[in-house]
Amino acid sequence: MLKTSILTLSLALAGTTAFAQTAAPDPDAAAAAAKNQLGILEYCQTEGHIEGTAVEIQAKMLEMVPAAQNQETVDAAYAKGKEGTVSAMGIEQTLADAATAQKTDVKALCGQLASLVEQAAAQMPK
Repeated sequence: MLKTSILTLSLALAGTTAFAQTAAPDPDAAAAAAKNQLGILEYCQTEGHIEGTAVEIQAKMLEMVPAAQNQETVDAAYAKGKEGTVSAMGIEQTLADAATAQKTDVKALCGQLASLVEQAAAQMPK
């Protein structure tokens, strides 16, 4: 489910079908993407676009990700997320740029991401 969430973020914000055909990420890439997604959700919450539920869920999901070999990469991805930039699996794009490309706004993207994270959590075994 975590990979689904990470892929959802990248696909939702980048809107590329080519990305869907790439291989599964290595553990460091998965950890960095998951941490970036947490940063993005925190950014969305700080900006007042979402409540904290998705942030809490993402933090719990991170506990399931294997430890990264390169913690600096993970920390850098998280920092970019907190600034509102998606930086995962070769994709780097601000939420504002992604919103413009999709003819929507940042609030809507934040809401979509939060909803997808919450849906993914609902499908996880309890």
